[in-house]
Amino acid sequence: MRAVDPVVAQAAEKLQHGSVSRRRLLAGTGLASAGLAAAGLLSACSKDEPVADAIGNFPTTPNWKFVFVNHVTTNPFFTPTQYGAEDACKLLGCSYQWTGSANSVVAEMVNATNTAISGKADGLAIAVVDKTAFKAPVDQALSAGIPVVSYNADGARDDVGTSRLTYVGQGLYESGYALGQRALTQVQSGEVVGFIATPGQLNIQPRIDGAGQAFKDAGGGVKFTAVATNADVTKGLSIIDAYAQGHPTLAGMLAVDAGSTQSVGQVVKKYQMRGKGLKVAGGFDLIPETLESIKAGDLDYTIDQQPYLQGFLPVLYLYLYKVSGGLISPPQTNTGLLFVTKDNVTPYQTTQTRYEGSATDVKLVDRSGPIAHQ
Repeated sequence: MRAVDPVVAQAAEKLQHGSVSRRRLLAGTGLASAGLAAAGLLSACSKDEPVADAIGNFPTTPNWKFVFVNHVTTNPFFTPTQYGAEDACKLLGCSYQWTGSANSVVAEMVNATNTAISGKADGLAIAVVDKTAFKAPVDQALSAGIPVVSYNADGARDDVGTSRLTYVGQGLYESGYALGQRALTQVQSGEVVGFIATPGQLNIQPRIDGAGQAFKDAGGGVKFTAVATNADVTKGLSIIDAYAQGHPTLAGMLAVDAGSTQSVGQVVKKYQMRGKGLKVAGGFDLIPETLESIKAGDLDYTIDQQPYLQGFLPVLYLYLYKVSGGLISPPQTNTGLLFVTKDNVTPYQTTQTRYEGSATDVKLVDRSGPIAHQ
């Protein structure tokens, strides 16, 4: 048995009991990624030794380690994704590593993928944000007997890209189309802008394409313009601010990524655009600033894509593939599209859970009353 680093063990225990934030945990321990916190809890046995502490009714297995390759490793959107991976690993008796690039640098992601393959990872979950860059590494992994799934972004869209086993995440083009359709219920003419942090990357480019198509299909009464912002939220905010000042007659402001959505809400409030002809404003994801903007009426809606499931399900699918000898082939899974509006935003703000990334502790979230139809 391999001894666990006492610093890692202590930090992981604090994380589990909710007494330290994830950001503080990383700073205090010097860990390269939040995923290693879970590994500190689960890696007392070496990789080749059997693991018997899984809760589920599963056979004893080696200490399988699955590697997640992400495009924005420190983005708070993926905090619940990491919690989902941690929880699945605890349930199944395996471990995971969180790696990739902090700033959507594809070359860094490919290097992380190749490192995982050479390190004989037991499975890979990759945010395939580029149509071609991951094709060779994924083929190499599959040839080496390492199962691969994509999550959050899928390079196999339109039959171009990787040979991954399946995709776990939102239907990206469809969600963008729904974003445009929703806007059309409030605006039928005028200028609408759609902001995108990283044009061309497959986690958000399909969304902006879908939104643009929705406006085209409506007959062209709305002039839709896509505008690049930046993966750096501060830089993106400056771009959105300047665009709003230069286009004072905007009828709508949309965004297809979390940072740009947050910034749209802030700019609408700053210039009091609701009283100046802006009819619709909306975007994606559930960061606190976005939820506050919805509550205040500066944003009309945001779209929830269940990031927790994008961590939990890849671990589950990779595990089941391996434990069944490949007989359980993982299904493609759409993690959903839910509009969060002023009518239903309150529970997102008042309920602190790891399922939305707003808390670290494991707890039962009670609810009562009728369940609304989606």
